[in-house]
Order: sequence, then C-alpha cells, then structure tokens
Amino acid sequence: MRILVVEDEERIADFVNRGLTSAGYEVQVAPDGQTALDQIHQSDFDLVILDLMLPDIDGLTVLEKLRVRKVSPAVLILSARGGVEDRVKGLELGADDYLVKPFAFVELLARVRALIRRGQPMMEKLSCGDLTLDCVRRRANRGGKAIDLAPKEFSILEYLMRNQGKALSRTMIVEHVWDMEYDGLTNIVDVYIRHLRSKVDDPYPAKLIHTVRGVGYMVDPGTKVTEEQVQMPDVE
Repeated sequence: MRILVVEDEERIADFVNRGLTSAGYEVQVAPDGQTALDQIHQSDFDLVILDLMLPDIDGLTVLEKLRVRKVSPAVLILSARGGVEDRVKGLELGADDYLVKPFAFVELLARVRALIRRGQPMMEKLSCGDLTLDCVRRRANRGGKAIDLAPKEFSILEYLMRNQGKALSRTMIVEHVWDMEYDGLTNIVDVYIRHLRSKVDDPYPAKLIHTVRGVGYMVDPGTKVTEEQVQMPDVE
C-alpha cells in the first residue's frame, strides 16, 4: 500500500513517514502542493495524507485538483485548522477523513487502516493454486477437500490471499485482523501461521504460505518466490 504524505513541516513529515513505514506501508513525502500533484500524476497512491497550510498551493486547492481526476486516491486531511467550518469544507470538497493537529499517531494509523480497507475491492471468492476461499460463506477448500478453519485463521488467510504475491508484515496482519497495535513482543501471528500451515500446506506437496526474510508472510503458488527471499516454514 502506497501513501503520499503532503506536509511542509519537516519534523511532522518525518514523524509520520517513520511511523507509517514501520507499520509496513510504502511512503513518499511531498513538501508542497505542486510536488504532491506532480507525484500523484506520475505514480499511483492508495492514500494521500494532506496538510492544508502549504507554502505554495493551499491544501484545499490540491484536493480540488485531485477530485477532478477520473481516478483519485483516498484523502485524509491532517491540519491544524480544527474549526467546524474548516472540517466541513474539507469533507465537502471530497476529503475522506479529517484529523486535527496535534494528533496521536495511533489514531492516525487507525484512520489510515480504515480508509485503505474501505478502498480495497472485496471479491467474494479468492484462489491461489488449488486453494479457494469463499469469503461470504467463510469456507476454505484445497484440491476439492474442505478445510476447517477457526475465525481468526480464516481472516489471516483471507488477508494474505487478497494481497497474493505481496509480503505482509506481522504489524500489518495484527492491525488488520485484530484491529490493534502490534507491540513487537507477541508471537501471535507466528502461532496462527503455524496453525494455518498445518491445515493448508502440510498435507500437500506444494506450499502456498511463505515466510519472507525480514518482512513477514505471503501467499503465493511459488513461481514468484525465490530461495533468497523465503525461509523454511516455522517449526515448533
């Protein structure tokens, strides 16, 4: 998931950048409105975090220019302008959310997660190799055989399969499935991945759940995953 942070105050931009990067997001920073518009025209972003008081173009003008595009990212306004009129105007011009400075990073992260989830297409059926998920009935099947998954196991597998071929960090998995902050001390993700592997991978020769060194986990049929990227499955 790619996020553009439009913020001219270097201290805040660096703080948000480091926090979102540690949460597993790919982040770029634009120090002014024109740079932001140039980057948005050149690249695709899932979310723009937009300050209003920029040195060149007012943030609301940037927002208006974004919303005339056929396809534009979600926009979270992050501004010291906290008056009701400012918030209403920002939302009326097309912002998806509005957070007032000063702010708690945990709240910013929660709003970012909610906006990105809202923008993801929700397919009812997912597949990877011979593994299929029915996300409506919450059923898993591999090679024509039903797999009995606990609710959290299914949610983790669904999240991995919706991002098939992408490595997801433990932080991203915890925050998506449990909707809580990951403190780095718990091994809850590793435990659930072991449970999933015992049901989804162990009975079959082709392994679909991979551990990516230094990142986390991914689901992939194996054709895109190199030996340098992937470790052996976790063991008890």
